Amino acid sequence: MNPINKIVIVGGGTAGWMAAAMLAQHLKPDLCRIELVESAELGTIGIGESTVPPIVGLIRRLGIDEQEFVRETQATYKLGIQFKGWRQRGERYFHPFGTIGRSIGTHDFYQCWLRARMAGETAALQDFSPCNVMAESGKFFPPGQARSTPIGGANYAFHVDAFLVARYLRRYAEARGVNRIEGLVEHVVRRPDGGVESLLLQDGRRIDGEFFVDCTGFRALLIGKTLETGFEDWSHLLPCDRAVVVRTAAEETIPPYTMATAQKAGWSWRIPLQHRLGHGYVYASRFSSDAEARACLLRQTRSPLLEEPRVIPFVSGRRKEFWRHNCVAVGLAGGFVEPLESTAIHLIARGLDFLLRYFPDRDCDPSLIREYNRRMAADYEEVRDFIVLHYCTTQREDTAFWRWCRAIPIPDSLQERIELFQAHGALREGVDELFRSSSWQSVFEGMGIRPRRPCPRVDHLDLGQITQTLRLARSAIHGMVQNLPTHDQYLRDLSRSGAQFQVAE
Repeated sequence: MNPINKIVIVGGGTAGWMAAAMLAQHLKPDLCRIELVESAELGTIGIGESTVPPIVGLIRRLGIDEQEFVRETQATYKLGIQFKGWRQRGERYFHPFGTIGRSIGTHDFYQCWLRARMAGETAALQDFSPCNVMAESGKFFPPGQARSTPIGGANYAFHVDAFLVARYLRRYAEARGVNRIEGLVEHVVRRPDGGVESLLLQDGRRIDGEFFVDCTGFRALLIGKTLETGFEDWSHLLPCDRAVVVRTAAEETIPPYTMATAQKAGWSWRIPLQHRLGHGYVYASRFSSDAEARACLLRQTRSPLLEEPRVIPFVSGRRKEFWRHNCVAVGLAGGFVEPLESTAIHLIARGLDFLLRYFPDRDCDPSLIREYNRRMAADYEEVRDFIVLHYCTTQREDTAFWRWCRAIPIPDSLQERIELFQAHGALREGVDELFRSSSWQSVFEGMGIRPRRPCPRVDHLDLGQITQTLRLARSAIHGMVQNLPTHDQYLRDLSRSGAQFQVAE
């Protein structure tokens, strides 16, 4: 064995400090030192403020108290995403977290609902999503504390302040032995075999390491500039390449969901935190100027600005290799898929999960590198396909942008999913995928894609039984949600001494 005794993380922000925290939790400081090099001069992007449910599990695995995390990061709870104007102007739909309905006997709920719907049932699919019903009512309660109730299948994530998250994770990591070095990297020294040997800082210091984690954002200082790893550009599939962002003062009511509203040349987000609001407009520069995008964003802000809007250019795509030699790229250095489904922080965590799963010695066995790169490529492509689905199924033709989206060349992997679903409502799910059946079903339904007929097996179930079960389930969910605290009330209780609200099992 030739164990790694020192890991150097280059770059801070959410990616760098999440890497530091996760590695520090799993590696003993007396056996493997961890150093993080960052420069206050460079700053961070800081727009990863919406998350997906796996972050809740990550926090628990790190041993972090969830209520403390919410208070320290000024977080709010997120039950899903509301999409406005994506299929047609004036329409909206909801992508909830967690389950939708429960199996009826041995039959899949969606198939049962589809058969009833085709027979005249009027209840919408989202009437059976606890997250959607809670979101529409502005309510929130942790489903983990109500497992045997009608909301037990719900799930949630957070809206967070990215700067406060990085600060929180820094404290966590430093308490576990991570050493922070303030400095600007001026040159990277390579080993004879092509790997990274050391960093030369602007002030002349040399930082040696045996393994390096590139968290330098879009600059990709190690994986791109130094190791010259190629980039797979997805601009032909995802048209947006710029975002204008701004923060405003908080509003009185805090909805427990993200809003994504279709615009003339892209879409805008609205993310509610306890102490402020985050706004952004993601757009395609070929269809909108920066000035037009800025004006569009500001027209939607109702509360006072806390800063001047700033424009962030980006390219959707991924590195052809996330891990090369003794360097792994995490976060924006490894790739970026526009933030429509809030996957940026999740992909950071996944990159680190896989690094720990395939953790090498100093020799970095090529088989580990190949498997890591395969798994990360699959994750990025899953996210890409799910986001392309929102665009390519639009029925809008009112602007050049949306007409372009209707003509997107659909990846074969997505085309196969669409055709499979259109046949009998079947879904191709992998064991370890982020988006499960309820996510695909919600977006398909919201964008007007419905199977031609249910699976024939569901014809063997009595239609009357299906209809009665649906009505009871819908009534139970709506009845329970009426008695839950509002999202604002739950946050107020949490900020005082922890949420005290109890729900009957």
